[in-house]
Amino acid sequence: MLLDDFVTRSAEGFSFSRLQSCSFAKQIATDFNPIHDVDAKRFCVPGDLLFAYLLSHYGLTKELSCTFAGMVSADVLLRCDRQGDELRICDQQGKVYLALQQQGEASHDLSVIEPLIRDYVRFSGQNFPHILQPLMQQHNVMIHPGRPLVIYESMALSFDTLPTAAVELSLAASSLQVEGKRGNVLLQFVLTANGQQIGRGEKRMILSNLQAYDEMQMQQMIAEYDRRKNLIRAQC
Repeated sequence: MLLDDFVTRSAEGFSFSRLQSCSFAKQIATDFNPIHDVDAKRFCVPGDLLFAYLLSHYGLTKELSCTFAGMVSADVLLRCDRQGDELRICDQQGKVYLALQQQGEASHDLSVIEPLIRDYVRFSGQNFPHILQPLMQQHNVMIHPGRPLVIYESMALSFDTLPTAAVELSLAASSLQVEGKRGNVLLQFVLTANGQQIGRGEKRMILSNLQAYDEMQMQQMIAEYDRRKNLIRAQC
């Protein structure tokens, strides 16, 4: 299975190490957010890895929505609890980190689910600079170069028909709402299979520590991002 190398399972539950999380972020999601680096001081497991784990184990449904409630540290022992149509990833003390709501017809076909996971997390992981930089420039704000923080808040998928073949994602619209030093980002995308639209989705993120947009600082951030990307590929 796609995720076998990125999760540690035991009789008590499952967990994600720093190296597993970094490898998933860099190799599968092409996500070079510093908080997923092996040696990051403020490290967290990628939200997309948690989502991918649930999808691969519990299947794809016609309607699903995922809410991220907290950042998971490395090696935290986790478990899945189901309450009605909702699946929750919790730690052993019951703290909820992610809630996945599923409705409608379900598919457990990994030949469809795993390519969808790959395509979604790659789309998700490439938000900066390709999507976020133009949005920030448009609204004359930017994340703080010294303390860049982009938080994954929620995502949702909706299918007219459950896919039986590989699904492709493409961006349909993007928007940013600025509230002081916080920004709320909405990305909307369409889902197609064999050239036909079969569904749609959205992803919501929070930008923190916003400041006035500065083109020179932004270009320095992008250059540093590209430099780190090339260096970190060799670490994971």
